[in-house]
Amino acid sequence: MIIRVTPDKERVKSMLKLIKNREDFIPSIDIEKFSTIVGENYYEIIKELATALILLDGLKVTGEGAHKELIDYLLNYGFSEDEILLMNDLRIKRNKSFYEGKMIDKDYLLSKKDKFLKLIKKLKRLINAKL
Repeated sequence: MIIRVTPDKERVKSMLKLIKNREDFIPSIDIEKFSTIVGENYYEIIKELATALILLDGLKVTGEGAHKELIDYLLNYGFSEDEILLMNDLRIKRNKSFYEGKMIDKDYLLSKKDKFLKLIKKLKRLINAKL
């Protein structure tokens, strides 16, 4: 469910610092051994950036299915259907790793890395335009 909240630029700035920490951490992770950790971090970065973006507009997602609703809501910010499908695919893979112990394949991450980085860059650009 999407609810109205007070926009909070200071919270967003704080979130961006934590996101930066995750981004700086990813290159130090051995993807051969820890591909699932890398995948989970990409997902958390994208999710937190999306959360920050809608927070600047005074919105928040809550409840069951919140992360899917958050990603789907990005259509309102000019994300394509393909971009939404990619983010939801990563969300599903992260959830399966987190809740079912399924590994995220390194080949999947390597083949999608440039697309993930493009999504991250796009989300940051939208956030910075609002800050």
